[in-house]
Amino acid sequence: MKSVRVINLTRDLTLAESAMLADTALLRMRGLLGRPCPEPGGGLVLAPCNEIHTFFMGYTIDVCFARKDGEVLKLLHAIQPWRMTLPCPGAYWTVELPPGGLGPTEIGDRLSLREVPDD
Repeated sequence: MKSVRVINLTRDLTLAESAMLADTALLRMRGLLGRPCPEPGGGLVLAPCNEIHTFFMGYTIDVCFARKDGEVLKLLHAIQPWRMTLPCPGAYWTVELPPGGLGPTEIGDRLSLREVPDD
């Protein structure tokens, strides 16, 4: 699975040094299921994706929905297990981070994904 760095360009802040990129139907379907909670600096980017669920997960996550150009449309903090979000109109990708991982990110901020080279 590819990894990407998630950067909040508006605040000059890295949200994830190395987030897994789920850009196929199979990878999106698996998501974080069966995986431990991402460590600080880690996470998951789902694309395309405009809604998520936390069924079968044993931990909370922070979630950010963004347009294809990276504009943040919706932020959800500390989503508990066994929850489902409503679709976020206009969202193309979704970032799932450990609790607190969104930091000072706000709606309207611009995010960027940068591929992390393989070791």
